Amino acid sequence: MRLNFKLTMVLLALAAMTACKQKPASTSEKTSVQMKLDEYARFELTADMSQLSEKEKQMIPLLIDVADIMDGLFWKQSYGDKEALLSSIADSATREFVKINYGPWERLNGNISFVEGIGEKPAGARFYPVDMTKEEFEKLDNADKTGLYTILTRNANGGLEVVPYSVAYKEELGKAAHLIRKAAELAEEPRLKKYLELRADALLSNDYYASDFAWMEMKDNGIDFVVGPIENYEDALYGYKAAFESFVLVKDKEWTARVGHYASLLPQLQKSLPVPDKYKKETPGSDSDLGVYEAIFYAGDCNSGSKTIAINLPNDPKIHVEKGSRKLQLKNVMRAKFEKILVPIAELLVNPEQRKHIKFDAFFENVMFHETGHGLGVTRTLDGKLTTREALKEAYSSIEEGKADILGLYLVNQLNEMGELKDKDMMDNYVTFMAGIFRSVRFGASSAHGKANMITFYYFMEHGAISYDAANGYYTVNYEKMKQAVSDLSGLILTMQGDGNYDAAVKLIAEKGTVGEGLQKDLDRIGSAGIPRDIVFAQGKGILGY
Repeated sequence: MRLNFKLTMVLLALAAMTACKQKPASTSEKTSVQMKLDEYARFELTADMSQLSEKEKQMIPLLIDVADIMDGLFWKQSYGDKEALLSSIADSATREFVKINYGPWERLNGNISFVEGIGEKPAGARFYPVDMTKEEFEKLDNADKTGLYTILTRNANGGLEVVPYSVAYKEELGKAAHLIRKAAELAEEPRLKKYLELRADALLSNDYYASDFAWMEMKDNGIDFVVGPIENYEDALYGYKAAFESFVLVKDKEWTARVGHYASLLPQLQKSLPVPDKYKKETPGSDSDLGVYEAIFYAGDCNSGSKTIAINLPNDPKIHVEKGSRKLQLKNVMRAKFEKILVPIAELLVNPEQRKHIKFDAFFENVMFHETGHGLGVTRTLDGKLTTREALKEAYSSIEEGKADILGLYLVNQLNEMGELKDKDMMDNYVTFMAGIFRSVRFGASSAHGKANMITFYYFMEHGAISYDAANGYYTVNYEKMKQAVSDLSGLILTMQGDGNYDAAVKLIAEKGTVGEGLQKDLDRIGSAGIPRDIVFAQGKGILGY
């Protein structure tokens, strides 16, 4: 019996070993990546196309083709050879996660590498040689080295060379310009036609001013198209370089009519900012525009990591002074994030007595006036020597996003006190904003928006605007302290930008721009509850019926 028992045990052990060998070697790794994929909620990008004319409908597939080209260019800027990377990965879940992140680094988790054999992400992405030192860059005598639309490469002698985007990406930009001109031929609205023609020229000339100016003048277009090198988040080394992206949008005319009036109040809102007059001496352009859109296609930078829910463009400070900016709210994507992410977070972390204040209209207002906040304050330091972007360098994006966040709340309160917002309860905006902090903080330390929200969160906690009950894990807003903290933090950031105080900006980010132990526990609770970290899109011609 003992012999048979031993034999049985040996056979069982061998069977177990065989079963283990039959499992894929990377099962645990695949499970880990699949779990990360599961943190993204799928959302289909569609819109009511019945309001568009036949020619507008014909324009959309052409614009999507252009956007696809921008997508490929962003891959080059952020990682390099997309196809080589994807073909080197056998696991389908990992390939899909690479596509979401536009590379092997997890954008919403500090840009850590999740592909074996690939190290940390270069701070300058592919805008600069990966082996370039800051000392080498500073020694280069070339005024264009800090340009938004240039990359740096090494020449035959190993030295640094500045190359305009129009040269570095000549083939792709030529194809994009051709397609944009074909779309322009279909455009019935004169100002849309003019913008498209000038934008096609800009891709080939590296001069975007005229097309940015033309984009500002569009008012009656049923569709909108954002395309080109625009934001500088991807350049974490200096914050100088603009990354390629594109949005294809359909205007929501009803909602646009509801919010359009507020743009005319920008000069008055600028004067109301809680800083001395010297920090608000610039007058925002009177042609600023507020519009509401349904997004039908994202590509490139805006589609990587956390998905953009509103747009404030153009970024050119000269146009801000001359014309202002256009602020486009992407209502369908905004609602998706509100319903799929923000509401579940509120149900987990917000004091039950205050959950009644979680409202989509408040979320919409907070986001809309966030974008409005980008256009207020100053665009140049008080001494006139530098733009605020140049003065704050790599700290600029996080500080600017923090400014827009806090000014958004400040402006809602100002408009409420001016009687411009009817039947407004500011607690709706404050509590919804607080819940929104936890949504954005999950974007991580690699995100300018995430850092900005961390700064705001810790400032609010330190000043009693938000309190935490450790016994039940709920956060509560204190109305009066929140109102004061919003004003004070607005003043702090606006002053920092006007002074061009780089050291103060870096210190603020270092002290408050990271996730502390207590906050991390609550973020872990959100993750354990299965609440999505962000959304990914099902989009394209097929989704739209083309």
